Amino acid sequence: MALPVFHVDAFTTIAFAGNPAAVCPLADWLDDGFLREVAAENNLSETAYFVPRGDRYELRWFTPRCEVKLCGHATLASAFVLMTILEPGRESIPFETRFSGPLTVRRDGALLAMDFPALAPWVCTAPPATLHEALGKDPAAVMQVEDNYFAVYEREEDVRGIRPDFRLLEKLHPAGVAITAPGVDSDFVSRYFAPSYGFAEDPVTGSTHCSLAPFWAEQLGMTSLHARQLSERGGELWCEVRGDRVILKGNAVLTLQGKLLI
Repeated sequence: MALPVFHVDAFTTIAFAGNPAAVCPLADWLDDGFLREVAAENNLSETAYFVPRGDRYELRWFTPRCEVKLCGHATLASAFVLMTILEPGRESIPFETRFSGPLTVRRDGALLAMDFPALAPWVCTAPPATLHEALGKDPAAVMQVEDNYFAVYEREEDVRGIRPDFRLLEKLHPAGVAITAPGVDSDFVSRYFAPSYGFAEDPVTGSTHCSLAPFWAEQLGMTSLHARQLSERGGELWCEVRGDRVILKGNAVLTLQGKLLI
């Protein structure tokens, strides 16, 4: 079997930056174990699969280890493949997901805009000691939402300077850890670590901005924010908080197109 595969760098305008995702269009759903194996073979933080259902698409995301409930950069990459390669005339793509409901991606000038649920974090009253030890620098505050912790720092340079102990972070399973602070040439910055999901540091994480954007919107008194993720590859997003929804905007670049032979 030959499985189509596209590699797309999301949240960037240049190749080899942003967050790479694999996108595999399917005619119908295949066995979940097979989907995990393909994601492991791709060896990227996320592989997205979509199946057409009328004028909509069912969408799922897999890390090299497991299926995830929500993924921003692989959704952006999937919409990019559909709207620029497979169906270049479309102005919007409605996706149906198993855990996060309907997600729509629309053209917004030169950007693609994703309509995602807002997941405002709450104060973590008893952060695990492992979190502080793993980060090596005590944050000003720790927030939490579902299986993610958010360590808030006072300065961008604090976020840049963190050198986490990934062995300790992996013990927080299942949990990802975002670190964030006000930005210098953006409204806020962040980094995201998730070794328990199969990757140490994610280059640019759309789904965490469903929580980071509402948090910083409240802190800064703004509903439209420019965000940067300070990984080695780096990337940027434009966020709009609209009640219980967050609009995440970004660019994408195709870097590979071919077939995976199974």
